[in-house]
Amino acid sequence: MMNMTIMGLAARAALLCAAAATTTAWGSEAATEAAKPVAAAQPAVPAVGLDALLQAALAEHKLPAMGAVLIRQGQLREQAVLGLRASGSADSVQPGDVWHLGSNGKAMTAVMVARLVERGLLAWDAPLSQLLPELAADMQPSYRAATLRDLFAHQAGMQPDIDESWAPVFQKDRRSLHEQRLAFARLALAQTPAFAVASADGYSNSGVLIAGLVAERATGLPYETLMRRELFEPLGLASAGFGATHHGQPLGHKAGVPVEGPEADNPAVLAPAGGIQMSLADWARFAIDQMAGEQGRGKLLKPESYRFLHQAARAGGKFALGWRLQGSMAGVTARHLAHTGSNELWFALIAMKPDSEDAVLVVSNAGEDAKADKAVREVAVRALKAMAP
Repeated sequence: MMNMTIMGLAARAALLCAAAATTTAWGSEAATEAAKPVAAAQPAVPAVGLDALLQAALAEHKLPAMGAVLIRQGQLREQAVLGLRASGSADSVQPGDVWHLGSNGKAMTAVMVARLVERGLLAWDAPLSQLLPELAADMQPSYRAATLRDLFAHQAGMQPDIDESWAPVFQKDRRSLHEQRLAFARLALAQTPAFAVASADGYSNSGVLIAGLVAERATGLPYETLMRRELFEPLGLASAGFGATHHGQPLGHKAGVPVEGPEADNPAVLAPAGGIQMSLADWARFAIDQMAGEQGRGKLLKPESYRFLHQAARAGGKFALGWRLQGSMAGVTARHLAHTGSNELWFALIAMKPDSEDAVLVVSNAGEDAKADKAVREVAVRALKAMAP
């Protein structure tokens, strides 16, 4: 997750629990079809050379593996992966491998909710007191007026997370994930607000988790089912899933050691805020649809819905719905939608320029303790500069 240390209120949580590698062509027909209108009208573009960028980053930072894709004019032009699935093994990463995306999943959760809004099952401006009436009496008064839009744009006044002692409790929780998310939301909404609703920006994992809970309540379906139905299947994201990766795929690393099992990801309760894994090609499909959607070529939403997701929720706000807004990146002046994600064992970054339909996506199966964040950012910056006109 973005700038996140996750691992809240132990006694209360316990009480609640007790109470209940290679450069490759992208051959997907679906992706090619989505990009056809752009490809036919655009001139050829030179390659950036992702292999060389990854080789330099791995050599300098000694990471187990990295991967990257470049999207130019609405098409995936380059993909490269390099390194090992797990340190100490001889198992090289492969182009179809899956990577943990952390908080980059927030934008995907926002799209799922947008589809429910388009069908009239939810409303962006409905207050939490109506969306979660069973929690209204116990939540801090200011949260009662917060909306779904506020939650996704990090302007609801929510604290970043409940305190770090909550993770082991939820890792052992055997209730349904909906019940766990309800318990988590009860704790988060009892915290003192960081600021008044819609008056400032304050990044919050809890807020997006609560938005996922709202979607579950409105449909009667688990968040994971909703994501498959509303996003993964319509876009053909066959590799997409949830939680930690396993042997046979890249593993996340902590202190240079590959990690599997429960410690390899945050508790599943947190999935709406950042528990998605998928291949680089599938992540690129999502990015292409996001950019094409603004031009009326999206597969998931109406053009106005894509634009709504991609604009600041208030004047001067730095967040859109699941995205950070930037007027320039890497010295390139243009409208950018960007995000990073980490569960402390991975680091992933996406930066899109919707107006030109260009994007760079970079990942590593190591976290900030290995300076993977620095390596990923360096590759992204160099790619963005190389793509600049």
